[in-house]
Amino acid sequence: MLGYWDEPAKTAEAIDQARWMHTGDLAVMREDGYVNIVGRIKDMVIRGGENVYPREIEEFLYTHPAVADVQVIGVPDAKYGEELCAWIKLKPDAEPLDADAVREFATGKLARFKIPKYVLLVDDFPMTVTGKIRKVEMRETSVGLLGLADRGEGG
Repeated sequence: MLGYWDEPAKTAEAIDQARWMHTGDLAVMREDGYVNIVGRIKDMVIRGGENVYPREIEEFLYTHPAVADVQVIGVPDAKYGEELCAWIKLKPDAEPLDADAVREFATGKLARFKIPKYVLLVDDFPMTVTGKIRKVEMRETSVGLLGLADRGEGG
């Protein structure tokens, strides 16, 4: 990509002096030279000094037999800075899940700091008109639903 049409500031933000384009994706290169996308920089959650990539947790939670779709976000926490919250859409006729059931499923399979503290069962995720999930709106909604407004940094 040469740049954004008539947007020099946006081009300078995305393409560095060596002409590398910075997409905001986080990836790991495998031994065979292929790259696996593991998340987005702006989606990263910092919990107690640990970097947590929601996509890794989402991919794990997809393996639960009751989960049809899942999104993981960070919500404010006074002790750790952020805690994990999983928004889960259940498969039709699945037994409802709660945070305890998710923790039990993940224990021994995910690092302790990667296990969501909160679980919200939802019918849909907030979306933009172009079909992208609005994680910022999910965070705001979660803070309200979970009563976390006063638990953020300095709270």
